[in-house]
Amino acid sequence: MSVHNTLQPPAKPARSKRAGRTNDNDNANPGRSALKGGIFGYYADQFDIYLPIIALAPAMIYFQPPEMDKGTAATIAALVFASTLVARPLGSAVFGHFADKFGRHKLTLVALAGFGLTTLGIACLPGYQTVGSLAVVLLVLLRFLGGIFLGGEYSTAVPLAMEWTPKQCRGLASGLITATNPLANATIAVLTFGLLMILPAGSVASPYVQWGWRIPFVIGGLLAFAVFAYYVRNVEEAPDFEASAATGSPVKALFFGRHRGSLLQVFTLMTGLWFLTNVAAAILPATLKNSVGVPDKTVSVIMLIASVVTIGGFLGAAVLSQKIGRRRFYMGFGITSLPIAGTAFVLLLNTPADNLVAITILATVVDVFTISAFGPIAAYLTERFPAAIRASGYGIGYSFALIIPAFYTFYMSGLAAVMPMAYTPVVLIVIGGLLLAAGAYFGPETRDVDMDAAAPVPAGSQA
Repeated sequence: MSVHNTLQPPAKPARSKRAGRTNDNDNANPGRSALKGGIFGYYADQFDIYLPIIALAPAMIYFQPPEMDKGTAATIAALVFASTLVARPLGSAVFGHFADKFGRHKLTLVALAGFGLTTLGIACLPGYQTVGSLAVVLLVLLRFLGGIFLGGEYSTAVPLAMEWTPKQCRGLASGLITATNPLANATIAVLTFGLLMILPAGSVASPYVQWGWRIPFVIGGLLAFAVFAYYVRNVEEAPDFEASAATGSPVKALFFGRHRGSLLQVFTLMTGLWFLTNVAAAILPATLKNSVGVPDKTVSVIMLIASVVTIGGFLGAAVLSQKIGRRRFYMGFGITSLPIAGTAFVLLLNTPADNLVAITILATVVDVFTISAFGPIAAYLTERFPAAIRASGYGIGYSFALIIPAFYTFYMSGLAAVMPMAYTPVVLIVIGGLLLAAGAYFGPETRDVDMDAAAPVPAGSQA
């Protein structure tokens, strides 16, 4: 029986004091510690990703000149988010490469420290009234740097957790990790809503705009360092990494070696999943406000409810994939999302704004039947690649697929030439569902893959 499946630490006494750590709990289960680290780390990662979207949005005037028009202000706000989006694939490639060469544990610590520092740095930024346009430049720069570390965190910590988890538990473990995405979203929404109730926003001189928005960023930075401390004290290096001997470049092996077909298949599946995610995370709130006519504060409450329910969707999807297999799950989810999420979106557009119960139910259905597919993704992507290139495969497959769906606004504008603009997200749901199903169809079943390290990946084109 492999060390991976017994969840017992390998018989290497030096490991308990690796890198200067002391193991104060020799009887602790290293697999359970790695899973907790993966959950805590992903939560901190997702918390920091959503901060500018939710917590900083009411205070963006702090970084802008008072005479700025709404169009330019919206562009700057989009740039702050896009800077992180662009940086995440870069971070996943860099951190994935070095995690496959030098260890998941070490690179996880670097990633946690990196985005913890950048998030705290944002909390200390001066505004336009103090340093002029440099304020927004510093904000974008720190979000870009933070995006590199955020992309690195899930490329290292998630494979580390999955490699310690027995195959029969990987589905649930994956759901526990990825369900922190809607949990983080909901946490920031509640925190921001509470702060705005206490600290008014609106003018540059208002309490929330001057300093209230900094509180969530300080919390985000401290979360990262709390997880850092947990990893130092409790989490061991992955047994699969210690048994592997990766040579050459893992990134080269993915793009030019014998694993390029696997990367293309994962890229197709993840592109579909990101299309579905954009509909739920970005388009749905705007649709509720602009097309349905729901007030801003009510939209926030509806999306909070949808996020809480979707936590269950993540866990349910992950457990289901463990029962029927990842391949069958993703094929089924992709096909099912077309009629269910698509129909719910159309009904939502035709529901009166004062029928809040129906609107909340329909918005929740759209949310659940789009982004819940992320539930098993931590297990699926780590199972899909051998140990010697696993961190690179996970990070690049997860992050590079963000690129095509990121231009969804342009696709919607093009579709608006042949159909009403409000209904164009339904086409994106169809595209996302079909790509998700097709990506799963062209890939193998991975549920029962033994993730113990295989033979070394050689350098060169035959990697």
